Amino acid sequence: MTRILVSEVGPRDGLQSIKQVMPLAAKKAWIAAEAAAGVSEIEVGSFVPASLLPQMADTAELVAFARTIPGLNVVALVPNAKGAARAVEAGVHGMSIPFSMSETHSIKNVRKDHPAMLAEIAAVAQIAREAGIHFAVSLSTAFGCTFEGAVSEDAVMRLAEASLAAGAQEFSLSDTTGYADPAQVKRLVRKVRSVVGDKLTTLHLHNTRGLGLANALAGLDEGITTLDASLGGLGGCPYAPGASGNLVTEDLVLMLNAMGLDTGIDLEKLLAVRPILAAALPDEPLYGFTPEAGPMMDYNERIAK
Repeated sequence: MTRILVSEVGPRDGLQSIKQVMPLAAKKAWIAAEAAAGVSEIEVGSFVPASLLPQMADTAELVAFARTIPGLNVVALVPNAKGAARAVEAGVHGMSIPFSMSETHSIKNVRKDHPAMLAEIAAVAQIAREAGIHFAVSLSTAFGCTFEGAVSEDAVMRLAEASLAAGAQEFSLSDTTGYADPAQVKRLVRKVRSVVGDKLTTLHLHNTRGLGLANALAGLDEGITTLDASLGGLGGCPYAPGASGNLVTEDLVLMLNAMGLDTGIDLEKLLAVRPILAAALPDEPLYGFTPEAGPMMDYNERIAK
């Protein structure tokens, strides 16, 4: 049975774009409950200045808490070398840096153009090597940008290759703006793989236009083994207008489990996590078809019938 890693990014990407700050106790309850449901990797936050994203001010405390959960891979986002140093000090198992393929978005998001970002990637890679932790580069806005429109696939390949030379250990392709379609996903995965090989493992998808699961399936067809998702579909990029809605973790797990793929996640237990978010964020809409309709019968039971 093929193993697919569902990486929960809700505590970071899900919370960074909403105005309300989720209480620390609720975040801890969320992380613990998802881990108990079988989620083996959680992006617990990002090491950005609290003045910019107050929702992420408690990330170091969350890393310390999450590290106490056996078997959980604790990861965080870092925007630069300073954030990477803080992440290492906090004790993360791994970290990723967003590298926008749209230079306009890069400047708005992290205030750096492409040459400056490649320098940051090299600096973060050195910090990661010295600390002995995993370091990934997220190729964001790879499928299109709300500021620049279409993004050149050749440029994505060139910047991915440059990131590899700078020290990236792993890559994800991010549909930051929800522009991707399944054919584009397949094409871009193949192109980026032609320059970075099997270091491209991950898709970070948004469901802004309802194509999240279709794009995930397209990625699986091309050998992608890790899919980012957010419980209740929370999130989006605060510096990409209109980019609402991450891929819904509950719906993704339903699809993968129904296909007979191994996620290691108990869907019933995962659905039981949702009330934690509803109670802590009463003004935030939660998305997903599965929580409304309920899970399907067990895969093996359906096959037997």
